Amino acid sequence: MSTAERSLRFLVEKWLGAASAQPLRVLMTQRSQSGRICRVCIEANCPSGPVTLFFFRHDDGSWHVFPPANRQPAMSVGRLAA
Repeated sequence: MSTAERSLRFLVEKWLGAASAQPLRVLMTQRSQSGRICRVCIEANCPSGPVTLFFFRHDDGSWHVFPPANRQPAMSVGRLAA
């Protein structure tokens, strides 16, 4: 996946149309206390009414409409074998 395809702009255009005539507004940006989860709320004024979408930044730098998976504690055999 190229850098352009991982950008928030690319994803917004993918969901709302590249040449969308409707104005877009960023309603909210938020980062968790740990700094791991970043989300952005964008609203588009469509003829049928406002459309609001949340976008989440993942660990690899890409943006998605679903939040990143929680990290689970893990043990590594390599660390224990010394």
